[in-house]
Amino acid sequence: MDESDLPTWPPGTDLETVGTGVPRREAPAKVTGGAVYSSDLRLPGQLYAAIARSPHPHARVRSIDTERARRQPGVVSVIAGEEGGEGVTWYEESVPLFGPVARFAGDEVAAVAATSLEAARDAVRALNVDYEVLAHVVGIDEAQRPEAPSIHGTPGNRTTDPKVEERGDVAAALAAAPIRIEHTYRTPTAVHNALETHGAVAWWQPDRLTIWASTQGVTQVAQMTAEALGLDQSQVRVITEHVGGGFGAKQVPWKDVAIAALLSRRTGRPVQCAYDRHGENVAAGKRGATRQRVRIGADTDGRLLAIDAELVGDSGAYQTAGEAAALWGPYQGLYRCDNVRTSVTYVYTNTGPAVAFRAPGYVEAAFALESAMDELAHRLGVDPIELRRRNHTGVDQQQAKPWSSPDSLPLIYDRISALAGWDARPRNAPPAPGGDGGVRRGWGFAASDWLAGKANPPGYASVELRTDGSAEVVTTVQDIGTGTRTVLAQVAAEELQLPVEEVRVTLGDTAAGPPSPTSSGSATTPTMAPAVRAAAADARHQLVAAAARQLDCAPGDVTLDHGKLVAANSGSRTVAEVLEGLSPAAVHGWGELVAVDDSVSVRTFGAAVAEVSVDTGTGEVRVTRMVSVPDCGRVLNPTLVASQIIGGVTQGIGFALTESQLVDAELGLPVNDSLEEYLVPTVLDICPIEAVPLDRPDTGANQLGVKGIGEPPMIPVAPAIANAVFDAIGIRFHELPLTRRRVLDALAEAASPDESEPA
Repeated sequence: MDESDLPTWPPGTDLETVGTGVPRREAPAKVTGGAVYSSDLRLPGQLYAAIARSPHPHARVRSIDTERARRQPGVVSVIAGEEGGEGVTWYEESVPLFGPVARFAGDEVAAVAATSLEAARDAVRALNVDYEVLAHVVGIDEAQRPEAPSIHGTPGNRTTDPKVEERGDVAAALAAAPIRIEHTYRTPTAVHNALETHGAVAWWQPDRLTIWASTQGVTQVAQMTAEALGLDQSQVRVITEHVGGGFGAKQVPWKDVAIAALLSRRTGRPVQCAYDRHGENVAAGKRGATRQRVRIGADTDGRLLAIDAELVGDSGAYQTAGEAAALWGPYQGLYRCDNVRTSVTYVYTNTGPAVAFRAPGYVEAAFALESAMDELAHRLGVDPIELRRRNHTGVDQQQAKPWSSPDSLPLIYDRISALAGWDARPRNAPPAPGGDGGVRRGWGFAASDWLAGKANPPGYASVELRTDGSAEVVTTVQDIGTGTRTVLAQVAAEELQLPVEEVRVTLGDTAAGPPSPTSSGSATTPTMAPAVRAAAADARHQLVAAAARQLDCAPGDVTLDHGKLVAANSGSRTVAEVLEGLSPAAVHGWGELVAVDDSVSVRTFGAAVAEVSVDTGTGEVRVTRMVSVPDCGRVLNPTLVASQIIGGVTQGIGFALTESQLVDAELGLPVNDSLEEYLVPTVLDICPIEAVPLDRPDTGANQLGVKGIGEPPMIPVAPAIANAVFDAIGIRFHELPLTRRRVLDALAEAASPDESEPA
């Protein structure tokens, strides 16, 4: 059944299971240690792989002597060089798996399989690799210089020509604007650092390759692995039972999958290849650094007349598949403006490859745009939220379509203003130049939109009713820790009028059914929940028809009422009684989401308010309170939605204050490639987070009115914090993160008589 055949659950519908905080299905297994991740898997005869990585940011591999490594105790196989990679190519540039040139410190050059991980690592250390060290470049500014080393032979180390989008006459509008703001903003390289590193176990049997992977897309891993290894996709089975975080980096397969598969084919045994924390930090994806030169023009009422953004992003040494870092998005769509131009250039550097990271591009661009909007508000003496209201648009200006929920953002402004107590916030006296050694407090606001959160068809699901009256939902989509198992069970239970405990969900296995979408773009729930509802409705219709035959009445006379099928003049039967009279699996519903409404543009909006304290003596910025109000359409499970909001806000705090991959420019080496030095926020760094979703069904998105929540909460956090810091100390920061050193330097500069540019 197609989900579009079903009536919408309109706002105010009396639902029993959907909309309640049903506990996570997998929670008991996770807290008791029973959940099995790819790194936990132990198969008969299993071997363990370790990877040899280039210690140089740019080097030609002259030769690799593997003999000493092969003689190490426990070593079963060594693969190295182009021969060892068996012709497998990787990345969008189609370079060999173990290429003749290493283009970043950490690039893979060989791998070893041994009977223990310790033995494999010992063998890697025994490899003798002869490198010819080449010139390198690690920063986006340096990479664009004419004299910079060429990484892939492209002008200015560009990955492609600049992507330019323009409407109106930006130059004329800027020239005529009475108010103009112009700054260059910078955001850092950030590393995903999920709790579970990338890893896979591969077992190559005569006619099938089975892979247990930590991935956001079992179907995509199967497709890309089959293509890389010259197999038919039907020969590759991918299983993902649990994932310890992905955040975008696990949308696509990395070399751990191919290395495990090749070693398994050579040895005839299952092989586990899991990145250590160093490998995770240098070779498993990142949010690339950006430089954003932004000019905005406005009239004296604060209405935007022009936006011009020259944007440069760090692609790393290679391009990967997955979501693009859509740096242009907020500039083109968040506010009403007739004259907008964005130019986006991605450049190669001799650093690890960039990949999608929770709202890629939007997180970076929001810092710049929302900082500029806050500056405009203060320059005009207009309340920052009021300024956003004046520039609200209800249409997608690029596609000339209405938003599917055009009034969501104004409602968010009202909601967050009331929840945060925005209008009653304390006003600071002007700060003393350079600080007074005391603690000052400030408030900041930022708005956001996100291009995704909508359905990503096709999505398929089946629902089978069992003779005991229970139901099983089957789909190949994976649960990456967001609670997909739970919400799909809730949707099926609602449609079938079953207790949610009576609904089992089978997922994360390409052998279970048709292909499923990758969990990306906050699209899993809006894609799969409507498909599951359609499958459950199909099963319910079959059940009612069977009951009508048994009760000798018309199907229209039968109603399903909490486990009973009731006919007014023919009695009733329980679901189990009806099913007992049928052959096994006779009630098997099918559902799909194959298309979306293209007459509207689906967006997820949001806003954040930050309260901060700034110690002007030490430079420490602490976030003391965050209020987040995102729009995710209908809330299926408020507990899970709150968890996603809290997680997104937490990552946003890290992006604003502590997270940055530091690379020694002279050596080309990351200097904080572990969780000791790469500072993700801990529980001591996090403040109270008030997570209050709008909870307003968006029936333009799909029949359920549900949109994704994974990415939107992170987007406005960093600019809200930066704007709060300005409110506290009167200094604008144009670069993240807001470290103590950066704050102290800015305070000292503000106190000096030759004050020039803000930080």
